Amino acid sequence: MNWKTRITEILNIQYPIIQGGLAHLAYSKLAAAVSNAGGLGQITAMSLEHPDDLRKEIRHVKQLTKNPFGVNFAIGQHGRPFQEFLEVAIEEEVPVVTMTGGNPAPIFEQLKGTTIKKLVLVAARRQAIKAEELGADAVMVVGQEGGGHLGRDDVGTFVLIPQVVDSVSIPVVASGGIGDGRGLMAALSLGAEGIEMGTRFIATKECEHASEVYKKALVEGSEADTVVIKRSLGMPARALANRWTEKILEIEKNNGNYEQLKDFISGKANKRYIYNGFDEEGFGWAGQVTGLIKDVPTVEELFKRMISDAEQIREKWGK
Repeated sequence: MNWKTRITEILNIQYPIIQGGLAHLAYSKLAAAVSNAGGLGQITAMSLEHPDDLRKEIRHVKQLTKNPFGVNFAIGQHGRPFQEFLEVAIEEEVPVVTMTGGNPAPIFEQLKGTTIKKLVLVAARRQAIKAEELGADAVMVVGQEGGGHLGRDDVGTFVLIPQVVDSVSIPVVASGGIGDGRGLMAALSLGAEGIEMGTRFIATKECEHASEVYKKALVEGSEADTVVIKRSLGMPARALANRWTEKILEIEKNNGNYEQLKDFISGKANKRYIYNGFDEEGFGWAGQVTGLIKDVPTVEELFKRMISDAEQIREKWGK
């Protein structure tokens, strides 16, 4: 099957599959594994302590793969300056930069004059149009099924993707609720030219930073085992349901403010669960696709399965 799309051409990859930014989890080994399998792996920049740490991660990826990879900048959720981190990405001649959260305009400004490809994650048609106006090479569009931070409109992937495809001329990448070859083919049939997966890549061997407790919860959980927190702050985000998220939702229900919530929704609380598996002391982001995750393969095994399943679907369509 010919997997050539505008996304594979722009990013110079074999398959139109992008690994999500994955705060505190997307580091060199996972990124390289995805790129080696034919997709686009990514490093998360703003989860790192210092720009030099990003430089080390980038150089390590280059040791592990000769294929293109990206660096993700979660610009709206960490409250930290990104300029020095972005300068490292520019100096190291990273092929792709992706942006999530916040206003991407300053990143576009800093990337002027470079050949770095620019992708923006959006959750609404208006955001996609704005990203195109700024000069994005493509938009990644996440529906409300996705894990982590979502849009405020609660629009599902199946409705949102065609809307955006009809509204922009640049390629669209579908995200949210996708975890296998069926999701890949569904996305392409909606007019997308690639997919982004986050939660599914957490449940892989190469996502070494994720605790066994976290991975087990993804494998054993259903689509009903996630909840959306932080709605009251105007920043809805989907996480695995546990006692910690119950506490968050209770505070929100009682009109709690940011000061009352901040310790519960902090990066420290997130890391206590995803790194250490402390189920009673933190939380982990996850999309509804957890209902489709049944194992923890290597990234290469996951790609082979997805492509095989997608090609079988294409063959059925041909008949």
